[in-house]
Amino acid sequence: MESMARYEARVRELFTERFGAEPVETKPLASDGSPRRRIRLVGPDGRSVIGGYGPDDEENRAFFSFSRTFAELGLPVPEIYASDEAAGVWLEEDLGDATLFDTLGATRREADGDEFPEAAVPLYRRVVELLPRFQVEGAAAVDFAVAYPRAAFDRQSILWDLNYFKYHFLKLAHVPFHEARLERDFGRLCRFLLKADAGFFLYRDFQSRNVMIRDGEPWFIDYQGGRRGALQYDVASLLYDAKADLPTALRGALLEHYLEALAQHHEVDRARFLDRYPAYALVRILQALGAYGYRGFYERKPRFLQSVPYAARNIEELLEAGFPLRAPEMESVLRRIVDRWARRSAQPDAASTLTVQVGSFRYAGGYPEDTTGHGGGHVFDCRGVPNPGRESAFRDLTGLDEEVVRFLEACPECEAFWGRVRDLTDAQVREYLRRGFHGLSVHFGCTGGQHRSVYFAERLARHLEGEHDGLRILLTHRERADWPSRAASIRS
Repeated sequence: MESMARYEARVRELFTERFGAEPVETKPLASDGSPRRRIRLVGPDGRSVIGGYGPDDEENRAFFSFSRTFAELGLPVPEIYASDEAAGVWLEEDLGDATLFDTLGATRREADGDEFPEAAVPLYRRVVELLPRFQVEGAAAVDFAVAYPRAAFDRQSILWDLNYFKYHFLKLAHVPFHEARLERDFGRLCRFLLKADAGFFLYRDFQSRNVMIRDGEPWFIDYQGGRRGALQYDVASLLYDAKADLPTALRGALLEHYLEALAQHHEVDRARFLDRYPAYALVRILQALGAYGYRGFYERKPRFLQSVPYAARNIEELLEAGFPLRAPEMESVLRRIVDRWARRSAQPDAASTLTVQVGSFRYAGGYPEDTTGHGGGHVFDCRGVPNPGRESAFRDLTGLDEEVVRFLEACPECEAFWGRVRDLTDAQVREYLRRGFHGLSVHFGCTGGQHRSVYFAERLARHLEGEHDGLRILLTHRERADWPSRAASIRS
């Protein structure tokens, strides 16, 4: 808190130094999980600017350098008005609050039916038209020596992303895999990816939340992680952006439009480009799943887990088109992800009027955090049901394992408890749907948050999906990161 106060004080000083008057209003802006911070400052004349703070000097150096270069090239990035690099703060142009993702959501709400809103298509076309300028013109002008944390999206960068996916998604979500075979497949994927021409500027986080819309035109932010790399990565990042949920046909049309725009800046071998493109889409999705797992399972921020079903459906689409290389263990892991998540949480659409958050937890860690703001819902205490965790055969298992399921379903106490939970929840859901409410939470607690609570949360989620129309189910298990290690069974 003290460091944040110092940052805000220095940003205010910088504003006064640059514009000759103190700001009369300041407002912190959402950081969406990033350690970088942003604040809006308004002067007495109504001028609005964004104050930024980054705790990493090397990342800031890349940001300042790339910003200057892109501005000199005439690319639509925010102007940097002033900076204090030693303090890690700066003032930049205020591009407003509307991102491409926000604009897409607004047009979806205005549109009738489930179709992708036509009003958003021209914006996406304009974005993919501008991307080649960053990639080609940017590569010729930027100083890659300041790129952070690597000068290129090389083998080391790719392996970092793949291991991020392995440790923060697969392990925390308890997706089984054979580690040695998976590592071999990671190596194959790296070699396949690195056969692409990598002489371009790779934006790295080219997704709808990093495109601002001002006066109907796109502006670009958060390119500080850029480095030298292949063309395919960034366009795949945009088109497979999880919650943007672009239809398959539109993805194909936008990819064609991108290739046409790219041809005006660089000669393109289309067959070679398209040969590597699905693999770059895949590695980007896996990096994103690592981030969702870290934020959702480890940091226990459930909203990040809402993106997992979208990512799983994107993986399913890539698998249906044919896996881009021979990697049997990786393909097996991906199919487990698809089977578990691609169909579990229905896509929110015009018919989805009620989101039911179903979850498990252990009482020693406190009650679940209310992420809805209304503070309502049910918490059921499962500790009156026999505990499988007291049996040595089940101690290292969870309520997801068939052996635990059979144990619980053989207990009369379990079925009696389930009947009461089911009847009460069904009645509440029907009433919430009738009254047009938008959120209900149902959580199950037990001693370890591992066996009984997990079993009942899973069972209720399946029941609600089969029993009621107009629901969106969000299922989380809070204690995943604390469960006993199952590494031995994973590796065997």
